[in-house]
Amino acid sequence: MAGLSFDVLRTGKKYRLTNFGESHDFVIEQILSNGDFKVKDLHTLERYHLKELITYGKGKDFLLEDLN
Repeated sequence: MAGLSFDVLRTGKKYRLTNFGESHDFVIEQILSNGDFKVKDLHTLERYHLKELITYGKGKDFLLEDLN
C-alpha cells in the first residue's frame, strides 16, 4: 500500500493516519527517542503519542499521508 513511513515524519508537519476505518489528522510536535512521536490532533487539539493509534496493529486500510 502506498503511503509514508514513520521514519520520514518531521516536526511541525501535518499528517493523516487511516487505520481500521478511522482517520486522524495531526501535527507532529516532538520526535521522541524511543521512535514514537508526540502529536496534536488538528480537530480536537488533544495531545497523544502516535503509537497509541497503532496499538492494535495495522489494518488492511493502513495509510499514512502528508497533508499540505
